Amino acid sequence: MGTPSPHFSATQARPQLVDPFGREITYLRISVTDRCDFRCVYCMAENMTFLPKRDLLTLEELDRLCSAFVARGVRKLRLTGGEPLVRRNLMDLVRSLSRHLDAGTLEEITLTTNGSQLSRFADELRAAGVRRVNISLDTLDPDRFKSITRWGDLGKVMDGLRAAEEAGLNVKINMVALRDVNAEEIEPMMRFCHERGHDLTLIETMPLGDIEGDRTDQFLALSEVRRRLEETYTLEPLPDRTGGPARYVRVRETGGRLGFITPLTHNFCESCNRVRLTCTGTLYMCLGQEDAADLRAPLRASEADDLLHEEIDRAIARKPKGHDFIIDRRGQAPALTRHMSVTGG
Repeated sequence: MGTPSPHFSATQARPQLVDPFGREITYLRISVTDRCDFRCVYCMAENMTFLPKRDLLTLEELDRLCSAFVARGVRKLRLTGGEPLVRRNLMDLVRSLSRHLDAGTLEEITLTTNGSQLSRFADELRAAGVRRVNISLDTLDPDRFKSITRWGDLGKVMDGLRAAEEAGLNVKINMVALRDVNAEEIEPMMRFCHERGHDLTLIETMPLGDIEGDRTDQFLALSEVRRRLEETYTLEPLPDRTGGPARYVRVRETGGRLGFITPLTHNFCESCNRVRLTCTGTLYMCLGQEDAADLRAPLRASEADDLLHEEIDRAIARKPKGHDFIIDRRGQAPALTRHMSVTGG
């Protein structure tokens, strides 16, 4: 037997996925549904047309796809949506995927949620091996929350947050920074999170999908936010990485971590180790590019995974160096036509 590839692990049946720029692909985000019980103003239109349920991969198919990536060296799975917890029987998928945690071939399964269903599922998630959740929360004001989410109830989200805490889940709060909407709440949100022992990650709005509005009015550069915070707080850069695009600082005065995701003002692609799978089996190699691969066809063409792995290899070979996000100042079409809920962030 010859010398194994440097990207080959003895625990893998197939070699590690490596893109054309030498980046190992170790992180798969899976949008298990495009549906959501909110209609956040920066994410989707109020009157959305969702995919017919017949077009969605079954939970068994999602399991098979995730497992194929785990066999190629993916060490982290993140379940997203839409809102993942509105997908019927999602916990069956989580419990099934946890076998990879038990086998040591997967480091973690995490979840990004709006928190509306967490009071029902927090204990089950913990029992199934989930240790970390990201909760999207852009304001602590009930009226503003209703305005941003259109359909959301802040009380239910806060119940979900408490349930996650009581279940022993580590929580990170994701807050989209919106000019003239919640900019003045960033400092109070940071204090709220740090007092509860949670990280806060700030996110610039991204030009994905038609939202029935003008994103130039929403956009708030996080470089501007950071400058304002530094007038009051000491932000100490950290080398911490969670597998995602956030860059972290420690806030000396609160002791907590603060993350910045800046797809527009600072391209975060140089160390990208992620690919994204939709609930229909479409693989996006980059959040900010339209190029995609259809994995549903090879998945359903054979009970064996050979065709599937061949298509995955072709897809990773096309992974670009970075995205081309830009807010169109002329008020024309968004950078990409698909909504965030389709790709899962």
